Amino acid sequence: MSPTQPTAGKPVFTTSEVAPLVAKLPQRSIAPAPTMRLANGLKPPTNKWFSGLVFGAAPSAVFPFPLSFQQTASGFSAGLPAATSTTNTVFGAAVAQVSVDLGATSALVSRYDTVSVTIEYRRGSTVLGHVTIAEGSPQVSFSAATAGTAELDSAITSTGTGRGTVTAAGRTWGVVTTQADVSGSSVSLRAGGTLVLFPVPDGASAAQTTALMSSAAPLEQVSTSYGSTSSGQQTTLAYRSTGGGKTLVVPLPHQGGSAATAGCTDLSYVTLYGTVPVCASTKIVFTTPTVPARAALDLSTLTAADRAEVGKQLTADVAAAPPFAADTYFGGKTLYRSAMLLSLARELGDKAAVATLTSRLTAQLDKWTEPGGCTTRGQECFVYDPRLKSVVGLANSFGSEVDNDHHFHYGYFLYAAGVVAQDSPKLAARWAPVMNLLAADIATHTGDESSSAFLDNRAYDPYFSHSWASGYSEFADGNNQESSSEAVNAWAGLELWAGASGDRALAGEAAWLLSNETASALAYYVNPDLSGAQFDGFSHSLVSLNWGAKRDFATWFSAAPSAIVGIQLIPMSPTSSYLASKAGGGSAHIAALSKTALAEGADQTLVDYVLMYQSLAGPDQAKAALAVARKLPAKDIDNGDSRAYLLAYILANAAGASK
Repeated sequence: MSPTQPTAGKPVFTTSEVAPLVAKLPQRSIAPAPTMRLANGLKPPTNKWFSGLVFGAAPSAVFPFPLSFQQTASGFSAGLPAATSTTNTVFGAAVAQVSVDLGATSALVSRYDTVSVTIEYRRGSTVLGHVTIAEGSPQVSFSAATAGTAELDSAITSTGTGRGTVTAAGRTWGVVTTQADVSGSSVSLRAGGTLVLFPVPDGASAAQTTALMSSAAPLEQVSTSYGSTSSGQQTTLAYRSTGGGKTLVVPLPHQGGSAATAGCTDLSYVTLYGTVPVCASTKIVFTTPTVPARAALDLSTLTAADRAEVGKQLTADVAAAPPFAADTYFGGKTLYRSAMLLSLARELGDKAAVATLTSRLTAQLDKWTEPGGCTTRGQECFVYDPRLKSVVGLANSFGSEVDNDHHFHYGYFLYAAGVVAQDSPKLAARWAPVMNLLAADIATHTGDESSSAFLDNRAYDPYFSHSWASGYSEFADGNNQESSSEAVNAWAGLELWAGASGDRALAGEAAWLLSNETASALAYYVNPDLSGAQFDGFSHSLVSLNWGAKRDFATWFSAAPSAIVGIQLIPMSPTSSYLASKAGGGSAHIAALSKTALAEGADQTLVDYVLMYQSLAGPDQAKAALAVARKLPAKDIDNGDSRAYLLAYILANAAGASK
């Protein structure tokens, strides 16, 4: 198969597929009704990079990379954030370099897709016009719905008919208009007229600036498509402009930059995600290596003594298994823990453990997947929130009632169900009504936001190739994601569930999501390129929390180095071998990060995952990790892990390490 002729992904979870399933769940809104600035008929866009425009008492700044964008009382402001760094943080906060007064009295989101969003500005009941912004577009595009004036905060210097520049706050911006008259700082637009603003790259000549202006067509929307090729998983982001011609786009480093996107210039922007080229194109196309989801560890390298050690510990862990948790996060994790023990039992041929674990997991998954469970109990069940258009566990956690972290939570359920039902079509069919709703909540992909009961790719961002964890994103720094590894786990679980349930379309989408989230996990979290001058003050080789406007060496829950590193590793599933790839930095990087994580403090949060990660660095590192793992206090083994799995993982990654 040619890399340029991908097998295209098919729509996943259309209305006809999910409507009957949704009807089986109780309908209930758990969270208080949120304040929303959203046009009628649109689903609440939770977990998007632009969610802060919609939710909260006032709109938050958002970050259509490489720009920042903020609503004002009567219009908007935009800027190209300057990236700076301190020991633990790289900053790129919102900056108002150019401001536009539209005379608006209100604004709301009137259209969106997964990459772009359109804001409608009104004066009373009169629609003044629409601004479209998008990730990967350095433009702010305004289209007038009625004749009016856009007042900039600085005078425009004309460079030709309909073109000019404006300089404010130390940055020059290009100004491109159609059906408009420019006088001083005022742009008088006729109905249908447009105004496009973009930051002129540093060092651009007059001729280069003119060329960029010629390509700065107003942006209308971005469509996402994907497919499998012989080279990996291909993503196409099509930027549709007025007239259908080229517009300005900015590819990210993991997308191959100017080497992969047509029409790139030698001009660039310096950002907190690296230096990126400015291109004139209609699309960004990139391919990431396919990463297979795995249900079990490969224990073929274990010696007889190794197998006996793991088997003995497996027996102990099965006998002493704690109760399953009842909320959606820890409930999912404890299901996953038992599913990994089941996979070990299968690999070791322990029929008694297989029978016991299969019985326990089946009973618990039967409970969670009872469609009407929430009508008779307050936990271990799901409802459909008709207001947020999402599936929510009645016993929720970490803000999951407002759509926080759904992919983290449901990934554990999907992984566990995929493992248990991998050879049992009857179990898969029994669990499918609810399990497919969990999958639909995080992985619907129809290309039409009006066609399904769920958002398209609720959390996943096809531009950054990673997910966003906050539902409402009421933060000045935009949305964020902390655990890249739990996001990877979500899509691995999705692929395993697709395999168990025989859903080929879902399996195709899961392969795309898994490969892309893995690529971004390595590129921006685990082994980021921090070679630019903007990173000089940052003293780490890992980023554990990425935002629209900053990048942190920190967590939401602990300052322990083991937690900061470990949150990029959890749950070290059989799929996590991607961490040992060349893109992950190799053995030296793994050893160095492990040393950092294990070197400081008494708080050993997530230390078991660090030990598994350390074992990927080679036999000597695996031997050192094994010695610690054997004596690790039970309190330092995470509730989603077990000592048997911990030992098996380390032994499986270094033949002979136990000697």
